[in-house]
Amino acid sequence: MKFDKLPLVAALAVALFSAPGAKAAPVDIGVVDDAGKAILGDAEHGATVFHKCAICHSVQAGANRIGPSLHGVVGRHSGTVEHFNYSAANKNSGIVWTAQKIFEYLKAPQKMVPGTKMAFPGLPEAQDRADVIAYLEANSK
Repeated sequence: MKFDKLPLVAALAVALFSAPGAKAAPVDIGVVDDAGKAILGDAEHGATVFHKCAICHSVQAGANRIGPSLHGVVGRHSGTVEHFNYSAANKNSGIVWTAQKIFEYLKAPQKMVPGTKMAFPGLPEAQDRADVIAYLEANSK
């Protein structure tokens, strides 16, 4: 067997021998809670939690709804999605949406950006916020 075929063979082995319905392992998304403890994100659970967000947001690039597309949001400057009419509060906030900043924002959006048009009250559970971030990252590639 040639060595250039090894990645294909390894991928096939994983597919054949993985347990049916096996759950993906949580990933390090680079966020810490109020106590300074790292929280891993579960993209599968994040997809479920994101249903609350999907009323206004999409993870598809360029698919703005009531809120801007969240495709590629991690690392993006606030108020910069094309063809979306942001509030002045959001556009002028100067925020760069790191995973940690999104984690904090999702707890209480109006507290972080007073005057935002986002009426969502927030996600009080830290794990839910981390899981949504993992989902956003997984769907921004």
